[in-house]
Amino acid sequence: MDIETELGKLKNWKLQDNKIIKDFVFKNFAQTMIFINKVAEFAEELNHHPDMYISYNKVKIELTTHEVGGVSEKDFVLAKKIDDTN
Repeated sequence: MDIETELGKLKNWKLQDNKIIKDFVFKNFAQTMIFINKVAEFAEELNHHPDMYISYNKVKIELTTHEVGGVSEKDFVLAKKIDDTN
């Protein structure tokens, strides 16, 4: 798997410290929480859980696969599902 090629298929994700990362901004806290809950549903479906940092109307998501010590196909599958909701 070529990470740069896979990143090119996503919307504004970047590679940093063996993770793929994206920042999201919403109109208000309620929209932020709706988004977070959707991401949580996807994470449970895929059994792959992101690190998420929430601040009122902003969310930072970091995806990495701990078993492999870096980015794997699982991260791109979850990132794509996240992109499709936003």
